[in-house]
Parts: sequence; structure tokens; C-alpha cells
Amino acid sequence: MTDQQPAQAAPAGLRERKKRRTRDALLRAALLLFAEQGYERTTVDEITEAVDVSQRTFFRYFANKEEVAFAVQDLVESHFVAALRARPAAEGPLLAMRNAVRDSWDTLGEAISEVVPVDLYMRTYQLIESTPALLAVHLRRSTELEERIAALIAEREGLDVDTDPRPRVAVAAFSGVMRVTGRLWGQGDDTSVEAIRRMTESYLDQISPALAADWR
Repeated sequence: MTDQQPAQAAPAGLRERKKRRTRDALLRAALLLFAEQGYERTTVDEITEAVDVSQRTFFRYFANKEEVAFAVQDLVESHFVAALRARPAAEGPLLAMRNAVRDSWDTLGEAISEVVPVDLYMRTYQLIESTPALLAVHLRRSTELEERIAALIAEREGLDVDTDPRPRVAVAAFSGVMRVTGRLWGQGDDTSVEAIRRMTESYLDQISPALAADWR
């Protein structure tokens, strides 16, 4: 017999925190490399070397580089959808989406900073907009997100999204404004969260005037 006790397995909470730290470290390293040398020129080997882990560890958390590039965007989109679900049922579709965006911006900076620095996310957004391969994925993902939001709006209004076109039309108008503001923000000098928030609110104010019959 021996006095030595068998090694104890790490508590589940500790294991999860360790996994989260590893994933976040890989994400930060990848986004930094993407921002510094470009998405297409960055390899998985370079990402894993920056964190001192194996390729096997990388693929345990991410399917590929594309998934890493959009990881924080996934967080942003989920944050918005959750905020939209929480809006009062009495709010109309466009008002609910506008208020959901406003509420998202109130807490989004903190949510992002728990994963990566906010300025790094902003640089990544600019990278996505300026990298053809990523922009194509971004547009596809935006279409998929629009379908999710349209289904949610239809549910809120008690409508069938496949027979009533209004949810998709409203979401298309809203999403179009979001894409325009994102692109213009990325081309400007002020790339802060506050700047894109101000621009988004200003452009959303223009939806009704832009749909008026007579602009003069």
C-alpha cells in the first residue's frame, strides 16, 4: 500500500474556465495577426505558435480561420437578437429593432471586452469589410441573420413570415441601414464604438423620410 492519494480531477468549473482562457487566447492571437498581416497571409500554425498550443488544440475550439474571424461578430449578433427578444410586445417592428440596437450598444462594449479588446474587434470589422473572401461570407451571414430576425419579428406580430412579406421587408430596410453605417464607419477616421453608435442612430432616423413619396 502507499500513502500517496490518486490525482484528483480538476473541478468542472475550473476546467471550463481553462478552456475559455485557451479559446480566448487563440481568438485574440488570431485577430491580432489578421489585423497586422492580413487574413489570407495568416496561417493556423502562426496562431497556435503565438499561444504555444498545438494545431489539435486550435481545431478543438474552431473549425477553421473563418470561424475565428467571425467569432466576435457571432457574439455581437447574439447580443442584438437577445435584446430584440426582450423588447416590449407593444413596440412596432422598426421601433423594437431600433431600441434593441440602442440597448445592445449600451452593454456590447463590456461583453466584447470580456473576450477581446474592443478596438481589436473594431479593427477586425474593418478587415472583414476590406477582405473579399471575408466580405462574401459576411454578406451570406447577414442574409441568414435577416431570416432569423424576420422570423422573430413575425412571431412578435403573430404573423406567418412565409405568407406576409412585411417582416422581411422591415428587416431588409433595417439591415440595409446597418450595413451602410458599418461600411461608412469603417471608412472614416473615428473607429470608436460611440462613433458607430451615433452614425447608426442618425441613419435609422432617415428610414421613414427615405420612404416618403416626395423627397422635395
